[in-house]
Amino acid sequence: MPGRARANGEGSIFPYRNGFAAYVWVEKPDGKRGRKWVYGKTREDVHDKWIKLHGQAKAGPVATRSPTMGEYARYWLREIVKPNLAPGSYVTYEVVVRLYLLPGLGRKRLDKLRVSDVQTWINEVGRTCQCCAQGKDERRKPAQRRCCALGRCCQDLPSATSVTHLRTVLRTLLSQAITEGLISRNVASLVKLPPVRKRKRKAWTSDEARRFLESARADDDPLYAAYVLVLVLGLRKGEMLGLTWADVDLNAGELTIDRQLQRVGAELLHRETKTAASDATLPLPDICTVALGRRRAAQTAARDTAGPAWQPSDLIFTTRYGRPVEPRNFNRFWDRRCDAAGVRRIAVRDARRTCASLLADLDVHPRVAMQILRHAQFAITMEIYTVVSSAATRDALKRLGSALDQ
Repeated sequence: MPGRARANGEGSIFPYRNGFAAYVWVEKPDGKRGRKWVYGKTREDVHDKWIKLHGQAKAGPVATRSPTMGEYARYWLREIVKPNLAPGSYVTYEVVVRLYLLPGLGRKRLDKLRVSDVQTWINEVGRTCQCCAQGKDERRKPAQRRCCALGRCCQDLPSATSVTHLRTVLRTLLSQAITEGLISRNVASLVKLPPVRKRKRKAWTSDEARRFLESARADDDPLYAAYVLVLVLGLRKGEMLGLTWADVDLNAGELTIDRQLQRVGAELLHRETKTAASDATLPLPDICTVALGRRRAAQTAARDTAGPAWQPSDLIFTTRYGRPVEPRNFNRFWDRRCDAAGVRRIAVRDARRTCASLLADLDVHPRVAMQILRHAQFAITMEIYTVVSSAATRDALKRLGSALDQ
């Protein structure tokens, strides 16, 4: 029949406005059935989409309405990220969504998001002053404003690493949307970004580490034992600050790592480590055992001095009133000790790189060092042990671990 809009057997393709439309009955992600529509300017275009839609319907649930990026991002944070990931990860993802994704892509329909949309958005973020975009200077008190709010743009551009992180978060979000059957491909994976050059991490020599520890011990620094654990055992800052006396057996010479102290927004959390691979029971070299014994005596004295003001806690490292040590404050104490010892300032996380050389200089048995360093192969440990410091440095480090009752 001339002018017929539907071929034999199609049944659900028909003229619609200035083109054609079709639908397929599908099972939705919530288990109910509904119509999924496709549109096009010609019947041939719609027929191709209709055939493809039939294939999707046979493969599994199909969403009949696509949310916007903003709607899905809020759902993703609330139902996927917050219940299942670490609190710190949720805070990081929430900041990316709120400050970058929602303003740039929030109104885009999830199923209509194209590679060009993401490429344009992420390029724009990379060349935009974030002080201007986020009103950082504007939020300061009028007397404290110093740049963008006064018309003097500070060109606070995000680093290449930060831009790459935005893509990573978006890619993770879209992967979940694929899992839920809302989209068929991850356009964030196709975006081009300039390569990120990794910054070479700093580390101390054994002599610098020795001077740092000697300075802390000579000044009776209350965090001397913390510095020893970071340098000799390679503990991360959160792992060290989260240690309790129940985790330490001085008689057996062992220390168990399974918790961390972490600042997440307005909360200071004493929680499990990030991954199971971070948990371990480590042998304590003599220098660590002596330092922890000294720390226990100092904490007891501080508790007696504080009296009723003392806050009960089993944490090893506390303030003079028994409260947990703030991670950011520990960074400040670390920097001050670097200056007092006359050594280069390095970040706490970089101090872990000095651990292996210190263990060699302390004559810790290679098998014990392998356990502390958590190496999978003994040969890796032995490669480190072939490079040692001068005899003077080695002797000085050993004296740090000697008994304190001389």
